[in-house]
Amino acid sequence: MQTFDVVKQTKLINTTRMLQVAASFDVPVIEKSEFHLICDLDIDLKNDDWNIGMIVGPSGCGKSTILREIVPDIWEPKYSKSKSVVDEISDVYEVREITQAFASVGFNTIPAWFRPYEVLSNGERFRVDVARRILETPSESIIAVDEFTSVVDRQVASIASHAIQKYVRAGERKMIVASCHYDVIDWLQPDWILERASNKFARRRLRRRPSLEGEIRQVKHGMWKYFAPYHYMNADLNRGAKCFALFIDDIPASFAGVVNRPNPKVRDLRAISRLVTHPDYQGIGLAMILADSLGASYKHRRVRLRMNMIHPALIRTVYKSPCWKMIKRSGIFNDNNRKRGFNFGGRACAVFEYAGKASEQNAHLLNI
Repeated sequence: MQTFDVVKQTKLINTTRMLQVAASFDVPVIEKSEFHLICDLDIDLKNDDWNIGMIVGPSGCGKSTILREIVPDIWEPKYSKSKSVVDEISDVYEVREITQAFASVGFNTIPAWFRPYEVLSNGERFRVDVARRILETPSESIIAVDEFTSVVDRQVASIASHAIQKYVRAGERKMIVASCHYDVIDWLQPDWILERASNKFARRRLRRRPSLEGEIRQVKHGMWKYFAPYHYMNADLNRGAKCFALFIDDIPASFAGVVNRPNPKVRDLRAISRLVTHPDYQGIGLAMILADSLGASYKHRRVRLRMNMIHPALIRTVYKSPCWKMIKRSGIFNDNNRKRGFNFGGRACAVFEYAGKASEQNAHLLNI
């Protein structure tokens, strides 16, 4: 067990304004400000088996103070006004490590990677900050995040928390966050919690995160405009594409555009040419749920569905899925397709074909 007994004192100068305020509210004038807190952590932070800890409680209860007592050397990211967020990260890290870090915390909008930090949205800034802390905090140190999810709306906070905890556990790192928001606990899945309002410490077991209800619908081509800025390729979508969206609480969260794939030998071939998730919902696998559902539906109609992609993170995800079979590895051109003019813009992309079960349920409520 570790006990933290912290006293912070600050000498005050009694100004005219302070005296006026004190007189107005009939309170005594103090010469020093004192903050005293005591708490116990029933855990060996260095040797016990844990990945995520959380200090939670209302504002002013000492969360940040305790966090800095536990992790006195917190690594803080710094940013310039002109560099892209990709270039802000130290040169000791390879591009593969950087892109994997961004994708793992749900910051998967590649066009935003080339923008300076100051022009990003609050949600994007939050994910960049956490990605950098996880990546650049020395491996022997505890990752610390103060004011966790305080600057983002609660839907983004929940989904981002789930993506972040998966990344931390996959890297077998240790991270402690301080937050006044209790609603992210079930999504972050901390191994232990220090609740400052009651000053209680508790260990937790991993539980299943809350479910979301989603509905897949066929939508009009115009829906693409809502998602186009977040796709890693260009903003074009074939006018003949059939468009589908996955809605969460009636809000479009993920999008897929399906086109005919010309082939001289078969006529039952379709391909997902655009697959993208809105930044607010990145990190919980909605794009793959949408792709799997479409693949099952097309297979029920005896139509083969493929995906062609160059996004490294997406290729890794699809490769691990039992529902998709790799037809062509990334980096290899198909000479037959190239001769016929179907080389996908000259990009040596990976090709996958749906190999899961068939299903006719393509527009139903899902437990995601």
